[in-house]
Amino acid sequence: MINTNIRISLPAVCFVWQIAMIVLFGVFIRYDAESDIRLWLQLKHTNNITSDIENDFYFRYPSFQDVHVMIFVGFGFLMTFLKRYSFGGVGFNFLIGAFGLQWALLMQGWFHALDPTTGKISIGVEGLINADFCVAASLIAYGALLGKVSPVQLMVVTLFGVTLFAVEEYIILNLLHCRDAGGSMVIHCFGGYYGLTISWILYRPKLHQSKRLNGSVYHSDVFAMIGTLFLWMFWPSFNSAITDHGSGQHRTAINTYIALASSVLTTVAISSASEKRGKLDMVHIQNATLAGGVAMGTAAEFMITPYGALIVGFCTGIISTFGYLFVSPFMEKYLKIQDTCGVHNLHALPGMLGGFIGAIVAAAATEEVYSREGLIETFDFEGEFADRTVGTQGGFQAAGVCVAIAFAVVGGAVVGLILRLPIWGDPADDNCFDDEVYWEVRGAFLPLDGGLQFFKSKD
Repeated sequence: MINTNIRISLPAVCFVWQIAMIVLFGVFIRYDAESDIRLWLQLKHTNNITSDIENDFYFRYPSFQDVHVMIFVGFGFLMTFLKRYSFGGVGFNFLIGAFGLQWALLMQGWFHALDPTTGKISIGVEGLINADFCVAASLIAYGALLGKVSPVQLMVVTLFGVTLFAVEEYIILNLLHCRDAGGSMVIHCFGGYYGLTISWILYRPKLHQSKRLNGSVYHSDVFAMIGTLFLWMFWPSFNSAITDHGSGQHRTAINTYIALASSVLTTVAISSASEKRGKLDMVHIQNATLAGGVAMGTAAEFMITPYGALIVGFCTGIISTFGYLFVSPFMEKYLKIQDTCGVHNLHALPGMLGGFIGAIVAAAATEEVYSREGLIETFDFEGEFADRTVGTQGGFQAAGVCVAIAFAVVGGAVVGLILRLPIWGDPADDNCFDDEVYWEVRGAFLPLDGGLQFFKSKD
């Protein structure tokens, strides 16, 4: 009998790691120039700024709000589709998100915002957005593991996931100098294949014993659709949150908005055509409709044109839906990858395609379309990269996809092996996808047939 009692391990991990965060924040984290009163006043005087409205907070915070809602409401509720795992879906998403963003501020700070003279990390609103992006990769990985792992294991997944993300992000964005504002490569491709690799290492040959719980009922699909709609509405903010002010941010929001709309129609078309009587599958509508936003993460900042964005959404909606129809069953049967949420079809594959789409669009950029100044601004052809050509940029963009996949697969394999140790309190094969393993479930409860039953509270 597997012991799923986490009364000691989970509180220990939460308390110890939170205390560690307090200590590390005390040593390293400080406000940046736009959030520290003394430094902000100096900045205003130095740059002749006459109004506090020029503070970056007022430019970035609306996008931060949207991204934050996506992380905790969008991702959380999207995972509530399982008939008896809604507490775990939204609750554990909340837990690892709250831990992950703290660790992300440190990890990304050490790579991007560390002052070599003081040894301190300066954080502001853009740092908060980047931390949420970092957390998103671990939450995507959680989707592949949903219902099969303990909360302690999820904390380990997040600890390593954030660390790996910070390193691969630094290599892709800084060393290779790729452009990936919406994270097709660094977030979706990495997070998806990271979770899939862990799931492959943790393969459960007897998971069919929990088959009765691995599915949805009417009300759970409605809750999951809430997550879908929040993600769908706010994805333009996600992709444009940290792009350059001005036309870059404006264009990114437009391209993402258009691609998302296109992916909805093709998802509905393929879902209906795949069923003998033309009925729609809610799994497709909850997930594949978002594929356009994932695939536009890299290229949305470029001059891909509105009709180009429509084409990306059109194609990825089809590809993602076919993934749920054919690729997921193939992966489970032949590759031994049990992907609970289908993150391969929503994040990993569209993210990889989005990275390569960005490479093609970058390589095809011309002065006629961008202007010379526009090429410099869009691709940051400055400093040591001033002599880089668009063709070379396209090659490095493609290399960035390979780096993301390599970090995901190698890192996921190592983390998976760690999680195979019999010390984490993970559920038995016949007890997966069930909230009662880790949660007090009181009052009304919906059994497997969808009928409402009432149980007396333990209190």
